[in-house]
Amino acid sequence: MNRLGNPLISISAPLLILLATLGLVHREGKDKIQAIPALVVGSGLVLTGAVRRFRRRRMLFLEIKKDMNDQDY
Repeated sequence: MNRLGNPLISISAPLLILLATLGLVHREGKDKIQAIPALVVGSGLVLTGAVRRFRRRRMLFLEIKKDMNDQDY
C-alpha cells in the first residue's frame, strides 16, 4: 500500500478552502468575489478525492467478493 506521497499536497485543498473562507470574511463588498474561485477549486479537489476513494473502495470490495464466491465452488 502506498503511503502519503507528500503531506503538504494532501492538506493543500483544505487549506485553500480555509484561505478562501478567511478571504470572504475579511473582504468587503465586491472584493469578496475574488475569493470565490479558490473556494470552488478547493471544494472541487476535496469532492473529487472523495469520489475517487469511494469508487476505488467499491471496486476493491467487489473484487474481494468475487474471489470469495469463486473459492466457494
